[in-house]
Amino acid sequence: MNKIEENFMAWLHNAHAMEEQAVTMLTSLASRTRDYPELKSRIESHLAETRSQIDALEECIKRRGGETSTLKDVAAKIVALGQGISGMFAEDEIVKGAMASYTFEHMEAAAYRALIAAAEAVGDTQTKAVCERSLEEELSMASDLERQLPSLTRHYLSRLEGERASA
Repeated sequence: MNKIEENFMAWLHNAHAMEEQAVTMLTSLASRTRDYPELKSRIESHLAETRSQIDALEECIKRRGGETSTLKDVAAKIVALGQGISGMFAEDEIVKGAMASYTFEHMEAAAYRALIAAAEAVGDTQTKAVCERSLEEELSMASDLERQLPSLTRHYLSRLEGERASA
């Protein structure tokens, strides 16, 4: 395997671990969004997309003769769990969680853009198509978060003001 192929496979493994981390982070955020039904619904929808992305990446890795790295996936889940737990104690966790998710979606999009270019370089049209589909899903989620963030923030502040007034 040449250096280009090695990098491509490493990036596929990294994307797989990244999506595993996304599942943990999104699950944690979704569990704390009952007061924000539109956001909760979108997160749950994106969780289903993310799980499909994991399956598709696994297929790409296996088709190219590799295996998914459970060690990297476990490490990513531990990091995401820590992020989820740390947010449990922040009063404004919903706003910070939405901001972090927005940022993470753009990181995922960047990873898929690099994978698309690498797939072109090695002539892997199947993986390129998988990555293009995932890129669109990540950009859609980022766009939805961007659209919802102002109203989510106002809703949070309104609830905070209501709590202060009743105290």
